[in-house]
Amino acid sequence: MAGSTDWVAATATDPELACPTSSVVDIVFSRWTTPILWTLNTHGRQRFVELQRRIGTITPKVLTQRLRQLERDGMVVRTYHPEVPPRVEYEISELGRSLAPLFAHLAEWAAANLDKVEQARHDYDTDPPR
Repeated sequence: MAGSTDWVAATATDPELACPTSSVVDIVFSRWTTPILWTLNTHGRQRFVELQRRIGTITPKVLTQRLRQLERDGMVVRTYHPEVPPRVEYEISELGRSLAPLFAHLAEWAAANLDKVEQARHDYDTDPPR
């Protein structure tokens, strides 16, 4: 019984335990994860330069960091081909592909609500200072 009391106390003070989805949110909704996964899902296996070109505004350093993290999290598969010159390709994993319904729901939500968000922002920005 004391163990469950300790867990309840921990959830009250530790946001990670109080909201078990926070680690998933960190993985999926970091700044560049969505465009990377979306691009790999849409265009299939790609080399680094192709992926960078399709995303557009991401720097090589940030793309490298995000790809490494996504590979570590099991969302992306990196394939090294020992050729001359070496070739590396990235593709979305089955785990990453399983996020497609989530992204579809987000796209629907965005289509239905972005006008409301823009209106709320406008109203907030034009209101007298608080």
